Amino acid sequence: MRETPRSQGTASDAEPVLPQPRPGCALAHTTGASGSGSPHRSDGRPPQTPRGARHTGRHGGPGTTPPVPGPPTVHSPSAPWASSVTPLTALALIASLALLALCTWQIAAHGPLRTYDARLGRTIAGSPLPSPVAEFLADLGNTAVAVPALALAAGWAAWRARRAGTPRWWLPPLAAAVAMAAVPALIVPFKALVGRPGPPGPLAGETGFFPSGHAATAAVAYGAAALLLRPHLRRRLRRPLLAAVAVLNLAVAVGLVRRGYHWPLDAVASWCLSGPLLWTALRLSRLSRPSPAAADGDRTAEPTEAPRRRDAGGRDAGRTGRQNDATTRTRRRQQPNHSGAEQRRLNHDD
Repeated sequence: MRETPRSQGTASDAEPVLPQPRPGCALAHTTGASGSGSPHRSDGRPPQTPRGARHTGRHGGPGTTPPVPGPPTVHSPSAPWASSVTPLTALALIASLALLALCTWQIAAHGPLRTYDARLGRTIAGSPLPSPVAEFLADLGNTAVAVPALALAAGWAAWRARRAGTPRWWLPPLAAAVAMAAVPALIVPFKALVGRPGPPGPLAGETGFFPSGHAATAAVAYGAAALLLRPHLRRRLRRPLLAAVAVLNLAVAVGLVRRGYHWPLDAVASWCLSGPLLWTALRLSRLSRPSPAAADGDRTAEPTEAPRRRDAGGRDAGRTGRQNDATTRTRRRQQPNHSGAEQRRLNHDD
């Protein structure tokens, strides 16, 4: 750094001359603005250190520490619903609603499907199935029988879930109760809208038989009870339970038609209406379980064993090093003419 020439004068008048800052020069650890006349750093040019020129990656990324997986994934509250609707499930729901619309249209418009339904109903009514058995099967769809069965299943499932410490253990029983309460709220308007007369039998001459309230009550009550009990049963008992519920609902429908309380399409329409209700109850009940993302986070939080170093051949570097050390000590021990100090050192290493 150059100094300003000293002014002419005596030694007593001379004063020490300090370095004067000049515009355009950089002094370490000083601040200023480019072109302001004050000392500043680099004059607005790019910084000379790698830290200043380093890019931190995409916005929202976890940083530059490797590995960089990218921006964090944000799970919305609707993710469990969206991920659970598989193409097969969506197709089944659409088919159920489409069949319900078809049956309603044919019954209301006196279409050909209603004629075939009446013929099938008369055939089942004249079947050799004993009337007491048919009456018993039809009574399984009564509210006084199906609703208490659902209440027992809901209470037992809630007790098991709370005992196991499941979060929101009350949600599956509540979802089942809401689905059960939705049955009369949907069946009664349908009956009033279609106004179908009953088959020949004890209720002949009356209207409002489409869809069947007994069949819908049995489908939702026993189906929801099976969904509540299923997570708490052994894996080998789950499918037999669902099969038993399906057979039970079919038996209720046969008993209703055999006793002359409903036509076959009345029960079919009730099943089509109960399917979306049970699916909704199942989706709500699964919200009480921990999400897969949270479970993955718990697993990643657990301490894991540090990966072992591998050499070029893929072998464990630590194990190879230990083997090499043992071989070296063996060779040294076999070599003759060792001094006493060298022999003591080898024994100490062993």
